[in-house]
Amino acid sequence: MRRSGEADAGRAWHDGRVTAPLTPPHQPRHDPWQTPPDGASGDSGSDSGSGSGDGSVPDDKSGTGAEVRTAVVVTVALAVAGVLLGLLWLWLSPRIPLVSDDTAVFLKDTEGEEAIGADGTFALLGLGFGAVAAAVVFLFRKRGGIAVVVGLVLGGLIGSFLAWKVGVWLGPTSDVVAHAREVGKGVTFDAPLKLNAKGALLAWPVAAMVVNLALTAVFGPRDPEPEWDWSAFGTPPGGAKP
Repeated sequence: MRRSGEADAGRAWHDGRVTAPLTPPHQPRHDPWQTPPDGASGDSGSDSGSGSGDGSVPDDKSGTGAEVRTAVVVTVALAVAGVLLGLLWLWLSPRIPLVSDDTAVFLKDTEGEEAIGADGTFALLGLGFGAVAAAVVFLFRKRGGIAVVVGLVLGGLIGSFLAWKVGVWLGPTSDVVAHAREVGKGVTFDAPLKLNAKGALLAWPVAAMVVNLALTAVFGPRDPEPEWDWSAFGTPPGGAKP
């Protein structure tokens, strides 16, 4: 067989033709379009499980969903707490005394500061509610987050608005003329509860946001410090060998 092969190669050389050597029968031909057998692909394990042995793909949607649910719960809870703030505002706000003479209604104390006191009381109560709400949320949450901050701010705004409306609704009537006629001439009665400085509505959400961020910065979890590889730079700081 060997002599026969050498003779064929000699005849091809003398004829001026160059032929490619035949593929040995013991080496199979490689087909690039052939489907590799099971286990032959080196990266099949990484594609199936993204580096995990059980084939599961990590998903961040569960963590995001939990934060959204927490934000919704915080918003609803603070909105309900706004009713309590309204009741406290109605109870603690100073009254503005009015008096009527059958022709007009006048302030009994023209130099009184009761109107300013009502706005200040609402603002102080809002600050207190915001600080307590942020502390309670951080106590149960143990960490911050954008969703939690949004829930605190949105819930504080809704709670402040509801507190304002509840205090005005449960307070003295806004129909001053009818009230003056009802009580009679020269009888002192309370003016309706009003919030003249609408900026006091922001006291609750601002306090909640600031306190939550402060607690997160001081007591929140810390990211691990990165370990630097100083081998490429020689001796690390301090003179210790890497």
